[in-house]
Amino acid sequence: MLFSTGGAAIKLANFTSWQIVSFRSAVAALVLAVALPAARRGISARSVLVGVAYAATLTFFVLTNRLTTSANAIYLQSTAPLFLLLLGPWLLREPLRRRDIPVLLAVLLGLVLVMLGRDAPSGTAPNPGLGNAFAIASGGCYALMLSGLRWLGRDGDSRREGLAAVVLGNALAALAALPMSLPLAPTPLGDWGVIVYLGAFQIGVAYVLVTAGLRRVAALDASLLLLVETALNPAWTWLLLRERPTPWAIAGGTVIIGATALQALRSAPPPIGAKPCAT
Repeated sequence: MLFSTGGAAIKLANFTSWQIVSFRSAVAALVLAVALPAARRGISARSVLVGVAYAATLTFFVLTNRLTTSANAIYLQSTAPLFLLLLGPWLLREPLRRRDIPVLLAVLLGLVLVMLGRDAPSGTAPNPGLGNAFAIASGGCYALMLSGLRWLGRDGDSRREGLAAVVLGNALAALAALPMSLPLAPTPLGDWGVIVYLGAFQIGVAYVLVTAGLRRVAALDASLLLLVETALNPAWTWLLLRERPTPWAIAGGTVIIGATALQALRSAPPPIGAKPCAT
């Protein structure tokens, strides 16, 4: 639920896009470095590479939310499974399976449906076309990040490197966006409160809770529960800013969420003693 508030909070902050990227990620990097001591011991060349992909994801997500609707931003970023299925054979040497093809096609259909809904420019979505393009780029970068975490997960010391990648990604995003964030004009205290919330809670506390939760629930349960972010993100923006997604976007988002849930269910390991499917 904390993750899902990002779209609305990003639109509420009275800063430029680059300032939100830099200041939000700076706060998040600090909070995560303090809250997750293991991350400080996992810094490596590999975690830096994965951190770069995450920094790009963070940057594109903010730019997207400032240009198009929150619904389009989160739905199009959620096309990451499409990129993952296509990147797997090249980056991870994991071949595309026949049972993955319907999921791939469903996510592609959802992407097309979202793009069919042509939003008119508005105060909260001034350039939907460019924002949608950034959202797709965000999905591709997110897929690279997930592929990187999968790559790290093949070794026993992966947890610390994975946590380090999250901290480094925020730090890199903050530093890369800082030159475009200056000079800084006088800003009301309330807007700084939104930045602190975004960095400390929407990213920082959310990741701490996910890390704690993953120790107690199955991976399948975690992946399905995290779909709450995709479902609730547009709801917060509608409640706070009255931003309405198009019917096409809602239809596409529903297809994408359903396809992602199906992929999670199919990727779950079989119960002990059960026979794996032939496909």
